[in-house]
Amino acid sequence: MDVYRAGNITIANAPGTGIADDKAIYSYMPEIIEFYTGRKPILGNVPTWRCSEPDSLAYVLEHLNELVVKEVHGSGGYGMLVGPAASKKEREAFAAKLVARPGNYIAQPTLALSSVPILTERAWRPAMSIFDLSFWCRTACASCRAA
Repeated sequence: MDVYRAGNITIANAPGTGIADDKAIYSYMPEIIEFYTGRKPILGNVPTWRCSEPDSLAYVLEHLNELVVKEVHGSGGYGMLVGPAASKKEREAFAAKLVARPGNYIAQPTLALSSVPILTERAWRPAMSIFDLSFWCRTACASCRAA
């Protein structure tokens, strides 16, 4: 930080801005918006269960096979469980991690991935975007998970 303060480097993202990437903080955004603006958010948030809350943890453990569970500090699809794509053994192992450190996780319902139109030799067809394909490959594709 001394080098930054001295003006010898430029920082693209100011220190502390990463807090918005924390999934636990993200889950509070509707309340934060309403607190500061006095109005409800215009856009809805993805339903999010904070595993640090006992009732939410109980719900997540009961519905693990239908939820996506993410580390609050993780990114890029790492440290997470996609319940519908996970085996029973993987869900049981992840449940043990949830019980041991519930504050490290949030859960959300699975969502349909977006698509982009691509032109093939014959017609237009939908295809996963590069971001979605990369995420899907790291989380659901067995051959990619092994890599």
